Amino acid sequence: MTGAQPHDDAAFTVMGWCPNALRPMMSGDGLVLRVQPPGGRLTRAQAKALAGLALRHGNGLIDLSSRGNIQLRGIDGADHPALLDHLRAQDLIAAADRAEAARIMTVTPFADSATDRLAASLWSALRRAPQLPGKFGFVVDTGMAPVMQHVPGDIRLERDAAGGIILRCDGAALGAPVDPNNAAEAALALARWFCAAGGVTEGRGRMAALIARGIHPDDGLRGTVAPAPAATPPEPGPVAQGLLVGIALGQMQAATLAALAQVGALRVTPWRMLLIEGAQRCPDLPGLILHKDDPLRRVVACTGAPGCHQALRPVRDLARRLAPQVPQGRLLHVSGCAKGCAHPGAADVTLVATARGFDLIRGGTAQDPVARCDLTTDEIEIGSHF
Repeated sequence: MTGAQPHDDAAFTVMGWCPNALRPMMSGDGLVLRVQPPGGRLTRAQAKALAGLALRHGNGLIDLSSRGNIQLRGIDGADHPALLDHLRAQDLIAAADRAEAARIMTVTPFADSATDRLAASLWSALRRAPQLPGKFGFVVDTGMAPVMQHVPGDIRLERDAAGGIILRCDGAALGAPVDPNNAAEAALALARWFCAAGGVTEGRGRMAALIARGIHPDDGLRGTVAPAPAATPPEPGPVAQGLLVGIALGQMQAATLAALAQVGALRVTPWRMLLIEGAQRCPDLPGLILHKDDPLRRVVACTGAPGCHQALRPVRDLARRLAPQVPQGRLLHVSGCAKGCAHPGAADVTLVATARGFDLIRGGTAQDPVARCDLTTDEIEIGSHF
């Protein structure tokens, strides 16, 4: 069926917060528990421990999120207290719920020693953060090349063209120069300003929305310097720090994480890739993407049914089947519902599961009007839509 029209069964629930270790979220396969590695880095011991915990307390599936976090799936609520004890023993969660919730922070995987120190300082400072909205987050992109302009985050520490550090509000073109020694405190001050300026309504709010209302920080935090130009998005393969490996559709088995931990310490990226520090090669394990031209790099898919209780249909097998039809440089998004969690932005082609089949959207998000609707999986051939 053709004709542009909105979804007529697109009801979904927006939770307004992100799960963390102390506050997991229920899904179709049990609790989803999100771990935020300090500084975006997992030691070999921590990665091995997480793999074991995913098997012992969950269903063995591990997700990589778009904010550089790791999610354990299928956790039984009765196992949650014991799992927390193990995570604390590995120094992977904060002692207090408020501190854990405030630490939504994404760090460039290409961090140098100065960036690692800055990230550690901010991580510590966030214990004193005000009560922030559940999805409010920080980005530390102060490596030698900026790579995280499109990674979600409300308060951003970046480099300018001359190599200095700037503090930028998401949604603002310019950032305020800051001294690396007090950058974490400046970020905390900006978070307090956000709350005082009316950025939070009924527990929700994002920095870009506040900036769009024409509200800007006072002098000292007001932006005056542009960030450095964005670098080319990273691809699987060797990098100066080691080896980048992709995780197909952002999900792996616990055994894969355990095997990678044998190779080296890991940095978790927001591109559903892991950086294995110091590695030159790794085993060709199931679900890994080792080459930049792998078709699965051109497809994004959520968990889908039955793993997500909001999803109306399974989506991952369909995404894998369609991946070879996606041209180089294009993106297909297959979503289990109109919420579009896996890729909130626009894709060249988006397929959205409905009660009757799939809707097809060209050049839009999962919530945009559709070009074709009620497609069965057997009818879907997307090559002509790019």
